[in-house]
Amino acid sequence: MITIDDRALVRMLDFPSLIDAIQVAFRSDSIVPERHHHTISVPERLDATLLLMPAWCSGQYVGIKTATIFPSNASVGLPSVMATYLLLDGSTGSPLATIDGKMLTVLRTAATSAWASHILSRSDATTMTMVGAGSLAIPLVTAHASVRYFERIHVWNRSTENAERVVQELLEKGLPASISTDLEESVRSSDIISCATLSREPLILGRWIREGSHIDLVGAYTAEMRESDDALIAMSQVFVDSYAGAKSEAGDLVQAAASGVWNFDSIKADLKALATGQSNGRISDSEITVFKSVGSAIEDLAAASLAFEKMQR
Repeated sequence: MITIDDRALVRMLDFPSLIDAIQVAFRSDSIVPERHHHTISVPERLDATLLLMPAWCSGQYVGIKTATIFPSNASVGLPSVMATYLLLDGSTGSPLATIDGKMLTVLRTAATSAWASHILSRSDATTMTMVGAGSLAIPLVTAHASVRYFERIHVWNRSTENAERVVQELLEKGLPASISTDLEESVRSSDIISCATLSREPLILGRWIREGSHIDLVGAYTAEMRESDDALIAMSQVFVDSYAGAKSEAGDLVQAAASGVWNFDSIKADLKALATGQSNGRISDSEITVFKSVGSAIEDLAAASLAFEKMQR
């Protein structure tokens, strides 16, 4: 059994090949049981979350990710998300690899959002706003830039210091990034808006969104969290990675449904329907599209098996 750490994952998983692998995985007959989602109380801190995410492709690979989300970890200098992935032989059950689950999650999440954007955003999109400056910010922008050519990339974060760090790294990658101090102005001028935060209050408002925009909602992984307001969800064509995850964990959608302005029957398609051609995705340049991501174990399995096979070669 081999170990694949975060640095090896970054070397192995370029976004074009990872995006292709995830698309193929959603077209396959892989099995993805409902994830185990447990709330863990932490004395004098915010509640934590334990996730167990299995998936398998018969005769090929079996994988399971264990992940923890401790929102208060920043106060003690630790990342809020930690995870480990175990990849097994699909024919024998023999362990093949242990993989850094946090970096695997970051890379597959960014790749999935970029693939969705490739289908759902306008082909002539040239301006992006990145909301949030955490561990997902740079991978998200880089992944989106692998499927769209950007002339301007705005980075907004409550902490200017963190936004400056993200902008500097993006500039070093040759991407046209700059700090945004006015979120509304940046959103109003953007074709693609990507959000990856831990917000519990709306950051992106429907009245800011211009015709033809695509909104990528990556944060808000519990029903109590949200990055968009009801108006944005109600005015948009909504796509999700999975129906089950969206109905139980996508705070942006759960809260919009609870308020009565939108309902889950309005979801246009999930990623499997997009991958297999059952849904065309965007059908006009004027419509507003939303991709709400909560993550799927099939994405982890696709990324883990691709990394393992590249390591073997």
